[in-house]
Amino acid sequence: MKIEPAEHIKSISEYYFSVKLAEVARMNAEGRDVVSLAVGAPDRMPSQATIDTLCETARRPDVHTYQPYTGIPELRKAYGDWYERIYGVELTPAEVLPLIGSKEGILHISMTFLNVGDGVLVPNPGYPTYRSVSQLLRADVREYDLLEEKGWEPDFEALEKKDLSRVKLMWVNYPNMPTGANATRDLFEKLVDFGRKHQIVICHDNPYSFILNEHPMSILSVPGAKDICIELNSLSKSHNMSGWRMGMLASNTQFVQWVLKAKSNIDSGQFKPMQLATVAALSNSSEWHAEMNRIYRERRRWAERIMQLLHCSFDPLQTGLFVWGKLPADGAGSETVVNDLLHHARVFLTPGFIFGSNGERFIRISLGASVERLGEAYRRIEEYVKRKD
Repeated sequence: MKIEPAEHIKSISEYYFSVKLAEVARMNAEGRDVVSLAVGAPDRMPSQATIDTLCETARRPDVHTYQPYTGIPELRKAYGDWYERIYGVELTPAEVLPLIGSKEGILHISMTFLNVGDGVLVPNPGYPTYRSVSQLLRADVREYDLLEEKGWEPDFEALEKKDLSRVKLMWVNYPNMPTGANATRDLFEKLVDFGRKHQIVICHDNPYSFILNEHPMSILSVPGAKDICIELNSLSKSHNMSGWRMGMLASNTQFVQWVLKAKSNIDSGQFKPMQLATVAALSNSSEWHAEMNRIYRERRRWAERIMQLLHCSFDPLQTGLFVWGKLPADGAGSETVVNDLLHHARVFLTPGFIFGSNGERFIRISLGASVERLGEAYRRIEEYVKRKD
């Protein structure tokens, strides 16, 4: 008897970091001490109020049962208050749906709107999960280019020339991962107009707006955006809570209800103390976030030094948790460079090819490691470069 997996499983690969981090773990187990600057996982603690709330509420006897599929009312209200305070966007509780991390939301949105064969506009370069989830649902992935010379923004003239028949969703992400490009009000307005014109749901993934970014923006601040847009957000990067898996989506009430139909058949809600702690996190002071950005600015100086050591060019104005750099034109590709650094300098960076063909000539450095580890990475790479020369 021959048993085969489903065709949609055959069409995707195991997530790059799932494979590569296992290799890094083996090297560490062998005593080789790899400095990992690849994954966008903050290494700092959440705020003290967040931790205290979790610990205090977890001791209560009434918080350990199943919770509402829509999240507790206090959390939905807190997300709405946060959006009004930070982004100037008014959200009713019915326009908010808490998620087990925003990555979960990519699946739920896709399940909600896509039939087999429907088209999905996916950025190249872009977060690999947009593509893989679409493939899992047997949708038709249609790439659109993000190019350095166009500021990593969609080319709307090129988009209008594409076959947009059966396209149901378009994934966008600003501040952009992996490129660090920031959004403008003009870009968000063009996206809303494009979605409305072609009846395409614009899905904006917005987890990086707090990091090294002076002006956080939401696509929902554009008048009429709720009619055609869904925004995902997350506390993973902005509040040092990546392991907590606390995220949310916001849109019009009809879209939220449709997504809830999918979500309620898959999970059973989140631990109430974590939800209450998230309410506390959403009230973090501006000083708390300013201190995090001070730390990230210091780390970015080291990441930029590593880019210069590797003769990479980069935009000093990029935002977010990473530094995205372009490899020399006459050198090796991103996968080769990253593997060489891993095995000869014991430093793990992210190769740009995993984000799409337009990322092939780029590498990415995460700011989720201490200045000490970034400095150690610099010294190891410097020694390796000298040995090569």
